[in-house]
Amino acid sequence: MSVEVDLLLQEAKESIEAAQNYRSELQQRLHGLSQARTQVRGSSDQAREALRRHFTELQAAARRLLSERLDVLLAEVDAIEAQSVRPLEDCQSLIQHGVGQADDLLREGEAALRCGLGEKEDKLGSFTKKAMHIQLDSLPEVPALVDVPYVSAQLDDSLLGVLREQVGRHASVSSHPPVQIQELQERPGGMLVRWCKVDEDFAAADYRLQYRRGTTGGQYEDTYIGRDCEFLVLHLDPHAEHLFRVCARGEGRTEWSPWSVPQGGTTTLAPHEWCPGTDGYILSSRRNIAMRSDSTPSRCPILYSNAPTYFCGQTLTFKISAAGQTHRHDALCVCVDSQSDIHSLQRDQAVCISTNGAVFVNGKEMTNQLPAVSLGSTVTFDMEVVSLFPVNNNNLNDVGANFKLRVTIGSGNREVVFDWLLEQAVDCLYFGCCFTHPGWKLLVF
Repeated sequence: MSVEVDLLLQEAKESIEAAQNYRSELQQRLHGLSQARTQVRGSSDQAREALRRHFTELQAAARRLLSERLDVLLAEVDAIEAQSVRPLEDCQSLIQHGVGQADDLLREGEAALRCGLGEKEDKLGSFTKKAMHIQLDSLPEVPALVDVPYVSAQLDDSLLGVLREQVGRHASVSSHPPVQIQELQERPGGMLVRWCKVDEDFAAADYRLQYRRGTTGGQYEDTYIGRDCEFLVLHLDPHAEHLFRVCARGEGRTEWSPWSVPQGGTTTLAPHEWCPGTDGYILSSRRNIAMRSDSTPSRCPILYSNAPTYFCGQTLTFKISAAGQTHRHDALCVCVDSQSDIHSLQRDQAVCISTNGAVFVNGKEMTNQLPAVSLGSTVTFDMEVVSLFPVNNNNLNDVGANFKLRVTIGSGNREVVFDWLLEQAVDCLYFGCCFTHPGWKLLVF
């Protein structure tokens, strides 16, 4: 009987645990539904507000443009009127002056005719002379109506049709943005953002990526505009939440599409930094850019990272932004330690590529060679753990090695892949560079 009770108790416990898990899963789905409903309603409110604001601005701008055009046309009418009326008013003044002279002459003539015989001769003589002086047979010319302006307004009703057509196609509403963020991968002091099109009918010419610190408030800032579908955002503070969003611009269009749903991400990895205080090198404020500053022979022209911040599974990148004279000891490397009493990175416990493209593993040069490192070169190191057990491949050089890393070094459009054997497992690695002559400048990320 006790066995049956124990079985029932066990089944009851399992059922209770299953019910708890079931309830927890349902609660998570309810939370997901709440977030989805909030997104739909919130984005709908934002879309309504954006449409109202946009069309209010358009209406105000249209009224302003029409008012400005009306003022220009009315000013043209005023100018034509003023220019055309002036000579007519001058002619009118001349005619009115002639009418006045004629009236005076008529009164004088009538008076001369009514005067007595003693004054008649003098009055008539004076009248005759005055009449001859006025030139009664000379009349001013009055322009015909066809020769003076007839001001009119030419109104093209087709503008309304064009406006109706353009307004009918202006703006649009979509339920989903044409591009969405696909993946966020943390990088030392940064975040690799990948995105993809979700609308196959949308022909994207450019993409635009923005980010901001924090999930509420703050302004987004542009960090990338181009044709690629991924971008490494650098200079992010570790353990700080950042929001990322992306949009696209269609072929032959000037306006950008709606923004994707913002995605939050946090990098827990400290940024790669060069070690400060190394003779012969000048560092940027963030210590991710180093420049070989002088040609004074240094006891050790090697610059290491400030800490072992490179982990397997990551991509370490060096970008050369300035180049100087080369030397056979110049190199870029990943190493187990930061030995300061040596003069070359082509040593044990290190893998490196020299500026002439030669690759060294634990101080031994490989037969494969990469393109030479020069201005604009980008060199990458990728590593993954292959084996944590003793390696026995009848190679005397491998005696004692019990840790193997698969290393890929890329430069230009070529890469080499090899196994790096170490005596003990390592969790993190240093990186370094060595330049004998000044003029070299490189960014690490």
